[in-house]
Amino acid sequence: MNRDNLGELAMFAAVADEESFTRAARRLEMSQSALSQAVRRLEARLGVRLLARTTRRVAPTQAGARLLQTLRPALDEIEAGLSDISSLGEEPSGRVRIVSSDLAAEQILWPRLAPLLAAHPRLSIEVIAENGFSDIVAERFDAGVRLGESIDQDMIAVQIGPDQRLAVAGSPDYLARAGTPATPRDLTRHACINIRLGAGPVYAWEFERNGRPLRVRVEGPLTVNRPRTAVDAAERGLGLVCLPDVYFEDAFRSGRLERVLADWCPPYPGFHLYYPSRRQHTAAFSLIVEALRYRG
Repeated sequence: MNRDNLGELAMFAAVADEESFTRAARRLEMSQSALSQAVRRLEARLGVRLLARTTRRVAPTQAGARLLQTLRPALDEIEAGLSDISSLGEEPSGRVRIVSSDLAAEQILWPRLAPLLAAHPRLSIEVIAENGFSDIVAERFDAGVRLGESIDQDMIAVQIGPDQRLAVAGSPDYLARAGTPATPRDLTRHACINIRLGAGPVYAWEFERNGRPLRVRVEGPLTVNRPRTAVDAAERGLGLVCLPDVYFEDAFRSGRLERVLADWCPPYPGFHLYYPSRRQHTAAFSLIVEALRYRG
């Protein structure tokens, strides 16, 4: 394969990733017309259509998807190798992409990554806040952040935050009207604020006592996908909410919310950074892992 072919393959992959010639051209720092011509040359050489173009988006055809499946591991290895060579200099460099929940991004990632960006000007970090469960390999993230108990076994996991604890909370006004639940089963008689993560099902409230787990499906007047909205709704007296207790620190301190069912909410593993075990680490990535590592 000659050098032109390799360049055109990388350009095709960039367009497929961005789903846009305009965005891919901006990323590759070249003109849109030159990029379009390079992809057309590649299609002509292979004798197949690789991209389906519409007025709204660009998507791989069946042939394009098969080619991408072959290309991506090789291109990732090349990119990692180039970044690794660049990192042999004095400054770690290159881009690292991380997907994380809002809470972890705000409380853990940003406070620890901000000093790195100030100290290492050639380092580039992209943090995407998303409360669903992303496939970091398919979506081309270098790493993700999840609670320790929800990470697949084929991933490397590094603890980046302390253990957490769930809390069920309600406003004093709501508890005066509806009463205080004594056990999780009492929640079926209460108005509860549900949370739906991403496109998945409504989150079931999880409890444990004396080593025995208990899951409760609750109902109520409101379902949201943002934890802070749920906290605000509970403060307004709309019902009970169940979230990690870090969301309630200010509300508990001020008395706007009260904790219930505390003896049913033991600690559990906190946030972990996770990434594929086969990953070839760059100096930039290793620097970020060490900055995020939880040391108690």
